[in-house]
Amino acid sequence: MKTGLCLRYIRSSSSRSSCWISSRKMRTTAIALFYVGLWVSSSSLVLGKRYMRCELARKLLEQHSFERSLLSNWICLLEHESELDTSKVSTTSNGSRYGLFQISSRHCQDGRRGGVCNVRCQDLLEENLRDAAACAKRIQAEEGFRHWNGWQRYCRNTQNLPNLKVICGI
Repeated sequence: MKTGLCLRYIRSSSSRSSCWISSRKMRTTAIALFYVGLWVSSSSLVLGKRYMRCELARKLLEQHSFERSLLSNWICLLEHESELDTSKVSTTSNGSRYGLFQISSRHCQDGRRGGVCNVRCQDLLEENLRDAAACAKRIQAEEGFRHWNGWQRYCRNTQNLPNLKVICGI
Protein backbone atom coordinates (compact mmCIF):
# COMPACT_ATOMS: atom_id res chain seq x y z
CA MET A 1 0.00 0.00 0.00
CA LYS A 2 2.83 2.37 0.85
CA THR A 3 4.70 1.71 -2.39
CA GLY A 4 1.90 2.34 -4.88
CA LEU A 5 0.40 5.32 -3.11
CA CYS A 6 3.74 6.84 -2.16
CA LEU A 7 5.43 6.35 -5.54
CA ARG A 8 2.64 8.22 -7.29
CA TYR A 9 2.89 10.94 -4.68
CA ILE A 10 6.71 11.08 -4.89
CA ARG A 11 6.64 11.49 -8.67
CA SER A 12 4.42 14.52 -8.35
CA SER A 13 6.21 15.93 -5.32
CA SER A 14 9.80 16.40 -4.31
CA SER A 15 9.25 15.44 -0.65
CA ARG A 16 9.28 11.84 0.69
CA SER A 17 8.35 12.95 4.25
CA SER A 18 4.74 13.69 3.23
CA CYS A 19 4.36 10.08 2.08
CA TRP A 20 5.82 8.79 5.33
CA ILE A 21 3.41 10.93 7.35
CA SER A 22 0.35 9.78 5.41
CA SER A 23 1.28 6.10 5.81
CA ARG A 24 1.96 6.72 9.51
CA LYS A 25 -1.51 8.23 9.91
CA MET A 26 -3.04 5.21 8.18
CA ARG A 27 -1.12 2.84 10.43
CA THR A 28 -2.19 4.78 13.56
CA THR A 29 -5.81 4.76 12.40
CA ALA A 30 -5.66 1.01 11.71
CA ILE A 31 -4.21 0.33 15.16
CA ALA A 32 -6.85 2.52 16.81
CA LEU A 33 -9.64 0.71 14.92
CA PHE A 34 -8.17 -2.64 15.95
CA TYR A 35 -8.22 -1.70 19.64
CA VAL A 36 -11.75 -0.29 19.41
CA GLY A 37 -12.88 -3.53 17.76
CA LEU A 38 -11.12 -5.59 20.40
CA TRP A 39 -12.72 -3.56 23.19
CA VAL A 40 -16.20 -3.89 21.67
CA SER A 41 -15.86 -7.63 21.10
CA SER A 42 -14.43 -8.32 24.56
CA SER A 43 -17.10 -6.29 26.30
CA SER A 44 -19.80 -8.31 24.55
CA LEU A 45 -18.35 -11.65 25.65
CA VAL A 46 -19.85 -11.35 29.11
CA LEU A 47 -23.27 -9.85 29.31
CA GLY A 48 -23.82 -9.40 33.00
CA LYS A 49 -26.44 -7.62 34.97
CA ARG A 50 -26.33 -5.31 37.92
CA TYR A 51 -29.34 -6.05 40.10
CA MET A 52 -31.34 -3.82 42.36
CA ARG A 53 -31.54 -5.08 45.94
CA CYS A 54 -35.23 -6.07 46.01
CA GLU A 55 -35.20 -7.47 42.47
CA LEU A 56 -32.36 -9.81 43.40
CA ALA A 57 -33.90 -10.79 46.74
CA ARG A 58 -37.11 -11.84 44.97
CA LYS A 59 -35.19 -13.74 42.30
CA LEU A 60 -33.11 -15.67 44.86
CA LEU A 61 -36.21 -16.49 46.88
CA GLU A 62 -38.63 -17.38 44.07
CA GLN A 63 -36.43 -18.79 41.30
CA HIS A 64 -33.51 -20.29 43.21
CA SER A 65 -35.18 -21.42 46.44
CA PHE A 66 -32.94 -19.53 48.87
CA GLU A 67 -34.13 -19.77 52.47
CA ARG A 68 -36.12 -16.70 53.51
CA SER A 69 -34.42 -16.71 56.94
CA LEU A 70 -30.98 -16.32 55.31
CA LEU A 71 -31.96 -13.92 52.53
CA SER A 72 -30.79 -10.78 54.37
CA ASN A 73 -27.39 -12.41 54.88
CA TRP A 74 -27.15 -13.22 51.18
CA ILE A 75 -28.15 -9.73 50.05
CA CYS A 76 -25.70 -8.08 52.46
CA LEU A 77 -22.96 -10.45 51.29
CA LEU A 78 -23.67 -9.78 47.60
CA GLU A 79 -23.78 -6.02 48.08
CA HIS A 80 -20.31 -6.07 49.63
CA GLU A 81 -18.70 -8.79 47.50
CA SER A 82 -19.89 -7.92 43.97
CA GLU A 83 -22.02 -4.78 44.30
CA LEU A 84 -24.86 -6.95 42.90
CA ASP A 85 -23.03 -7.25 39.54
CA THR A 86 -23.04 -10.68 37.87
CA SER A 87 -20.07 -9.88 35.61
CA LYS A 88 -17.60 -8.91 38.34
CA VAL A 89 -14.24 -10.70 38.31
CA SER A 90 -11.73 -10.05 41.11
CA THR A 91 -8.14 -11.19 41.31
CA THR A 92 -6.68 -12.06 44.70
CA SER A 93 -3.46 -13.66 45.87
CA ASN A 94 -5.36 -16.98 46.03
CA GLY A 95 -6.65 -16.81 42.44
CA SER A 96 -9.69 -15.21 40.86
CA ARG A 97 -13.26 -14.79 42.12
CA TYR A 98 -16.18 -14.80 39.73
CA GLY A 99 -19.63 -13.32 39.41
CA LEU A 100 -22.35 -12.14 41.72
CA PHE A 101 -21.31 -14.51 44.52
CA GLN A 102 -17.56 -13.96 43.96
CA ILE A 103 -16.91 -17.69 43.87
CA SER A 104 -13.22 -18.58 44.00
CA SER A 105 -11.43 -20.33 41.16
CA ARG A 106 -10.99 -23.49 43.24
CA HIS A 107 -14.75 -24.05 42.93
CA CYS A 108 -14.79 -23.76 39.12
CA GLN A 109 -12.57 -24.44 36.10
CA ASP A 110 -11.62 -22.09 33.24
CA GLY A 111 -12.91 -23.21 29.87
CA ARG A 112 -14.59 -26.43 31.02
CA ARG A 113 -16.67 -27.81 33.85
CA GLY A 114 -14.67 -28.63 36.95
CA GLY A 115 -13.65 -27.58 40.43
CA VAL A 116 -15.57 -28.32 43.61
CA CYS A 117 -18.86 -27.14 42.03
CA ASN A 118 -18.21 -28.81 38.65
CA VAL A 119 -18.89 -25.58 36.75
CA ARG A 120 -17.08 -23.39 34.22
CA CYS A 121 -15.86 -20.15 35.81
CA GLN A 122 -17.32 -18.22 32.86
CA ASP A 123 -20.79 -19.63 33.65
CA LEU A 124 -20.65 -17.87 37.03
CA LEU A 125 -20.67 -14.51 35.21
CA GLU A 126 -24.01 -14.99 33.47
CA GLU A 127 -27.25 -13.21 34.22
CA ASN A 128 -28.78 -16.68 34.54
CA LEU A 129 -27.86 -17.44 38.15
CA ARG A 130 -28.59 -21.19 38.10
CA ASP A 131 -24.98 -22.45 38.31
CA ALA A 132 -23.74 -19.59 40.47
CA ALA A 133 -26.62 -19.91 42.96
CA ALA A 134 -26.22 -23.69 43.23
CA CYS A 135 -22.47 -23.35 43.83
CA ALA A 136 -22.91 -20.54 46.39
CA LYS A 137 -25.50 -22.55 48.32
CA ARG A 138 -23.13 -25.52 48.34
CA ILE A 139 -20.27 -23.38 49.68
CA GLN A 140 -22.53 -21.87 52.34
CA ALA A 141 -23.77 -25.32 53.41
CA GLU A 142 -20.22 -26.67 53.72
CA GLU A 143 -18.33 -23.64 55.06
CA GLY A 144 -20.96 -21.13 56.15
CA PHE A 145 -21.05 -17.44 55.29
CA ARG A 146 -17.61 -17.01 56.86
CA HIS A 147 -16.21 -18.29 53.54
CA TRP A 148 -16.77 -14.75 52.18
CA ASN A 149 -14.67 -11.90 53.57
CA GLY A 150 -17.39 -9.38 52.69
CA TRP A 151 -19.85 -11.19 54.95
CA GLN A 152 -17.33 -11.45 57.81
CA ARG A 153 -16.42 -7.79 57.59
CA TYR A 154 -19.85 -6.22 57.03
CA CYS A 155 -22.68 -8.69 57.62
CA ARG A 156 -21.74 -10.86 60.59
CA ASN A 157 -23.33 -8.33 62.95
CA THR A 158 -27.08 -8.84 62.46
CA GLN A 159 -27.70 -5.12 63.02
CA ASN A 160 -25.98 -4.50 59.66
CA LEU A 161 -28.31 -6.80 57.72
CA PRO A 162 -30.96 -5.17 55.51
CA ASN A 163 -34.53 -5.57 56.72
CA LEU A 164 -35.98 -6.97 53.51
CA LYS A 165 -39.46 -7.19 54.97
CA VAL A 166 -39.57 -3.42 55.40
CA ILE A 167 -37.45 -2.46 52.37
CA CYS A 168 -38.84 -4.92 49.81
CA GLY A 169 -41.99 -6.32 51.38
CA ILE A 170 -40.46 -9.80 51.45
